[in-house]
Amino acid sequence: MTASSSGNGARFSGQQDAQQPTTEPESEERLDNLWLARELFRLGGIRFGEFTVGRTVNSPVYVDLRVMVGSPSTLRYAGRLIQQEASAEQLRRKPTFDPFDIVAGVPYGGLHLATAYSLATNVPMVYARQRTPEQAVTTGASDEDDGVPGSAVGATIQGSFTPGMRVLVIDDLITTGSSLVETVQLLSAAGLRVRDAVVLVDREQGGSERMKELGVRLHSILKLPIMLNLYMSSGMIDEETYRRSIAYLEANRRRRG
Repeated sequence: MTASSSGNGARFSGQQDAQQPTTEPESEERLDNLWLARELFRLGGIRFGEFTVGRTVNSPVYVDLRVMVGSPSTLRYAGRLIQQEASAEQLRRKPTFDPFDIVAGVPYGGLHLATAYSLATNVPMVYARQRTPEQAVTTGASDEDDGVPGSAVGATIQGSFTPGMRVLVIDDLITTGSSLVETVQLLSAAGLRVRDAVVLVDREQGGSERMKELGVRLHSILKLPIMLNLYMSSGMIDEETYRRSIAYLEANRRRRG
């Protein structure tokens, strides 16, 4: 994912010193998703200006969660928040989260989150990918049946699994849901069952509705409008930046609705 900003550079509001890490909350009883929202801002993962990312054009706010790979404590905390969300939902009287056997990271943003979750819980991980002819691996024999399993051209699932297994899909960010939809379709085509997906941040621009159409429930740790409200009320961004960002999100949600 590549962001481009108009003019000589993006305008940032409320910049903080990324060299001074904040202290991770000590309590293990209830993890705080708002702590993570503040940490993502501190790391530079939430930027303000004018950005074009894929089909998202001239957005006044850009979410780049790849910054977490440079902060192991933040990445670990995000993985624990996903674990907390899954466990809490499964314990409800009427669970809104199905049990699962493996997790699947969405390339590429969801891979580091799924890995963090897998390491914290010992739940096996897979990921779906499209292999190009240049990436295919063969034995050198002329017979097509001699190709190395899982290395052929086209869709393939990396990792060990058995058809019929239940999968929790993990991604870092959802806007319209295109990447998640593609991953769910590839997993389903391989015989895996997907009922739930978790994202760290939901921009609330139609992604949840697209997942619902596939019969997949979307669970989000953070919603971008709530994060923006937190930043404004905490003095991290000014009111003008807040209103411009919220207006953009609402306008695009109505357009896709």
